Amino acid sequence: MSAQELAVDLALFSGGAMRRFLTEAIPLFEQAKGIKVSVHFALTRILKKEIEDGAAFDIALMPRAELDALATSGLIVPGSQTDIARSIVGFIVRVGAPVPDISTVEAFKNALRRAKSISHSQGPSGLYVAALLERLGLADEMKKKTVLAIGRPVGEVIASGEAEIGMQQIIENQPVEGAHLVSPLPRELGNFVAYSAGFASGASVRAAARAGSLVAFFKSPESVRIIREKGMEPG
Repeated sequence: MSAQELAVDLALFSGGAMRRFLTEAIPLFEQAKGIKVSVHFALTRILKKEIEDGAAFDIALMPRAELDALATSGLIVPGSQTDIARSIVGFIVRVGAPVPDISTVEAFKNALRRAKSISHSQGPSGLYVAALLERLGLADEMKKKTVLAIGRPVGEVIASGEAEIGMQQIIENQPVEGAHLVSPLPRELGNFVAYSAGFASGASVRAAARAGSLVAFFKSPESVRIIREKGMEPG
């Protein structure tokens, strides 16, 4: 029986940044295990609100901080959280533009100060960037020259010339034409958003077992290969 012919057996809620990973990984899982997965993608803040409002699902794949908060409130089974991937935050310029040195924290700070404008998202990596700028003492200086990427990848803002440099998860910007990934941010800055899976408290015993099988697949060599291809690291 093909995956397309299977009835839906498992409902997965996922942050949108994981779409390119799951688009490849889920069909492999369905074929290997004979379990049909329905995936609902949404921005993390929307996904969290849907879960808090009582949406039905079996397993969630979200940034670890939000997943832990849902576990604290009893909506995710406490202790079921499993780190799947570290989505690396990269530094982006327009294709053909000068490539700044960001090899050290100090060089990165200097590149930000020299830039006429910067861009980041309002999603998980945007929250990371905002907190990072605060930590580096640059928040006030950067605020007046920040162009938020709303409803589109940061790379599109950079490619269009609306901002000079950008920072966002690499996986979100791999397909964007006209945007050049310089490199990940310096590792010393904790340059990633951790995505973790957790089981819904309301899931049936059978669904929880299937969810466990999916988590195991996410840790398999097949999934790790896809994770690395998408500019991430295994969790």
